[in-house]
Amino acid sequence: MDIITGAQYSLVYNAFSFTFATMAATTIFLWLGRSQVGPAYKTALTISGLVCAIAAYHYYRIFESWQDAYELKDGVLVVTGIAFNDAYRYVDWLLTVPLLLIELILVMRLTQAETTSKCLRLGFAAALMIILGYPGEIASDNTTRAIWGTLSSIPFLYIVWELFKGLGESIERQPESVRKLVKDARLITFGSWGFYPIVYMIPYTNLGGGSVETAVQIGYTIADLIAKAGVGVLIYVIAVRKSAIEYPDIDHQRA
Repeated sequence: MDIITGAQYSLVYNAFSFTFATMAATTIFLWLGRSQVGPAYKTALTISGLVCAIAAYHYYRIFESWQDAYELKDGVLVVTGIAFNDAYRYVDWLLTVPLLLIELILVMRLTQAETTSKCLRLGFAAALMIILGYPGEIASDNTTRAIWGTLSSIPFLYIVWELFKGLGESIERQPESVRKLVKDARLITFGSWGFYPIVYMIPYTNLGGGSVETAVQIGYTIADLIAKAGVGVLIYVIAVRKSAIEYPDIDHQRA
């Protein structure tokens, strides 16, 4: 464990607390929002809420682990000997990252064949990306980290190709009122996911000691907030707008 300052500890501590609360609140919002959309979009909101629920649970566990890893002795922050468990992040990502792609596909309401095919292919690629990245995350040397990071980037590039090429024609078939929102959801997904590899490479910078640990934790947390809670709200807005067109008899909340 790296020795961090009290300020760094508090910054990460507060970030974890804020993210837990945000994920929990977004879960409730999305699940209650199912009553505002048509039957075809309820599953998308259910999955989007599930993503945030899984993230909320894991951020609570991460928060607890962070508390257990450090303690204040005589005014100095020291390690307790209990290692901070960063594996919670990868367990979370293994579950939520495939679901993030699936919720985007479901809200587009493609044909059954397209939906099944894209969900299976993108879900598998997303899971493979996380599995390949984990050995590098826990590696003690940067060479091993670079090898696994490179391997992990292969399914990531495939996902990017699918988002921009594979879903391109399907997005153009969306109603005009939501087309830009779907493109925005795709772009935010790409942007937030592209931020993860940048954070992954922080140990290669000139930062040292506790600064590396702090930057990694804050970076991953920001990316999670955007990719899960941020995109989740966008999915809700898209679902409400499409439902207003396809199910005019439903009492929709304005979005």
